[in-house]
Amino acid sequence: MSELRHDWTKEEILDIYNRPLLDLVYEAATIHRKYHNPNEVQVSTLLSIKTGGCPEDCAYCPQAARYHTDIETNDLMSVEQVKAQALRAKASGSSRVCMGAAWRNVEDGPEFDQVLDMVRTINSLDMEVCCTLGMLTENQAQRLAEAGLYAYNHNLDSSEEYYKEIISTRGWEDRLETLKNVRKTNVTVCSGGIIGMGESIEDRAGMLVALSSLSPHPESVPINALVSVEGTPLEEQEVVPIWDMIRMVATTRIVLPSTTVRLSAGRTEMSKEGQAFCFFAGAGSIFAGDKLLTTPNPDVNEDMELFKILGINPMKPYAKGAKPQPLPVEETTPPEGEKVKWSRPGHRIEKNVEATKKANKKRKEAI
Repeated sequence: MSELRHDWTKEEILDIYNRPLLDLVYEAATIHRKYHNPNEVQVSTLLSIKTGGCPEDCAYCPQAARYHTDIETNDLMSVEQVKAQALRAKASGSSRVCMGAAWRNVEDGPEFDQVLDMVRTINSLDMEVCCTLGMLTENQAQRLAEAGLYAYNHNLDSSEEYYKEIISTRGWEDRLETLKNVRKTNVTVCSGGIIGMGESIEDRAGMLVALSSLSPHPESVPINALVSVEGTPLEEQEVVPIWDMIRMVATTRIVLPSTTVRLSAGRTEMSKEGQAFCFFAGAGSIFAGDKLLTTPNPDVNEDMELFKILGINPMKPYAKGAKPQPLPVEETTPPEGEKVKWSRPGHRIEKNVEATKKANKKRKEAI
């Protein structure tokens, strides 16, 4: 039986991943029952509070300004708009709202102050609040904590080696630095990755080595299946086989026993039976709502129907941690006012360059 380890090797994780499937899932399910209630699943709603226009070149992302996709961009939502969406999410069974902004990194100023107001507002609704806003300084992490943030998401995406094949505009070490900054507060860490980007099984294992080496382990790890979007460098990637998702969920469960494994993007391509298999293998959370930031997602009624079939109950808010108590605004930490220089590796990724050229050509033709 697996215990909380921080010294997993890639070879050990590969051995787990490649076991006969039913043996793998049986062990994962056994561990899941030791650390978690198998008949409860945490339901989150992912809300894009600022969509599109991101300066990064992440090959999987339709929100990158340099690619030509059909997403509709929007400026930062108002606090009132976010509150209305949060109330709707709560009524449909979600216990957490995760707010995502298409930023490279957080910048101090009116927009960040507005996000802090959003955090306070959702916290006051007795819902867990998560943010994914890009790179984050220690001061910014502290300010989010003081506003009542429950979790911060910052994915490693893949292994350190394959990360360089997907993104050239930011460095792997900056991802780890952001997670360290979050760990200095009482905010929980959410960090995972995407499979189906063309990575090897060794890369999948490498990502789990990196996540398991963090101490403590992340409280939650999203496992996303790539949703290929026309106009992005990965537009021609094939759909991830459900068996790969089951193996990845099960392996993550064994390597990170106490962590909540989030069955995230790509569920529209999975059958109900496939999703049920993932729950059995250790998935303990889903994102509900008709889309995840910009990609399709199963309707919340479909999810509730599946829960009913399986005898699963949506988890109550704060089931795994106390509700953060926001500080009065006048007692919160002031911004540092110091501009942090995050790295820009700047190496050339051919597929990203070609997708950018293709986008520029389409824009010229549209004029």
